Amino acid sequence: MPRDIHPDTHTWSRRRLLGTAVATVAVAEVGLVGVARGETASIAKAGPMPGTLKQIDAGVLNVGYVEAGPADGPAVILLHGWPYDIHAFAEVVPILTAAGYRVIIPHLRGYGTTRFLAHDALRNGEQAALAVDVIVLMDALGIARAVLGGFDWGARTAGIVAALWPERCKALVSVSGYLIGNQEAGKKPLPPKAELSWWYQFYFATSRGRAGYEAYRKDFARLIWQTASPGWRFDDATFERSAQALDNPDHVSIVIHNYRWRIGLAEGERQYEALENRLAQAPDIRVPTITLEGDANGAPHPQPETYAKKFAGRYEHHLITGGIGHNLPQEAPQAFARAVVDVDGF
Repeated sequence: MPRDIHPDTHTWSRRRLLGTAVATVAVAEVGLVGVARGETASIAKAGPMPGTLKQIDAGVLNVGYVEAGPADGPAVILLHGWPYDIHAFAEVVPILTAAGYRVIIPHLRGYGTTRFLAHDALRNGEQAALAVDVIVLMDALGIARAVLGGFDWGARTAGIVAALWPERCKALVSVSGYLIGNQEAGKKPLPPKAELSWWYQFYFATSRGRAGYEAYRKDFARLIWQTASPGWRFDDATFERSAQALDNPDHVSIVIHNYRWRIGLAEGERQYEALENRLAQAPDIRVPTITLEGDANGAPHPQPETYAKKFAGRYEHHLITGGIGHNLPQEAPQAFARAVVDVDGF
């Protein structure tokens, strides 16, 4: 359900939204034309996930994904973060499909119905592995090129695809900007206040933390949702709908490996070493990009001025006002969908 919109100091480009006739009609029908970049944080209530849940073998995974929209439409791949799931895009999907897009939303490894094909495969959560998952999924689905968008882990993954395989990424929408990291940077200490915001990363570095996350993963996820989006009032049904994705048998292993790998406490796989070496150079992203940030993001995130120069192609940054937190696509679906349509017209 579209939320109330209020003005911001900047306005969206109406010209880009009118780039194609189908997009014009669809966007106008959902009330986006001429609306400023603001959405009001309100009570989120669970509804059905648009599209069809499918499964496909892709690389080391059997991937669960939702597909919606015309099969011959331009492809948009949307990537969720931790500890969220595909339902973060539930209200984004009908806006994009009405505009003629084919929308693909996969469960990341360790979430939902996605499973490893080999019982003995390393449950690897390193950044390059997740990005390769996207490339092999695109290959399996016959998608040569797509607009990529995401938040949290999904924004990092989309950014890596854009940086390393720009021929596969038509354009990028990234919440919280440039998130590509490397282990050496992760080993460097931060000021105490910044370290405090990463408390869960240090918790996960311990055996107690792994056991605690295994035992209380839903309680943990609810806490992160609340602290990362302090202005977002979601109901129990909305939370439970997404929390089911955390029941994946590989979820805990993937999450723990991801955060331990970041700070050099876990090894990755040799097959990704060359990619990680390239990522360690903090490559520029040259595809057209819009970065988004909510004005009430309570999760650790870089400031826009620190990453603006990493986007070497056409680039815009949009601050979404109205108490919008970390899970921006679910809290501000109109703004996120609009960014996808806009960047596709760059």
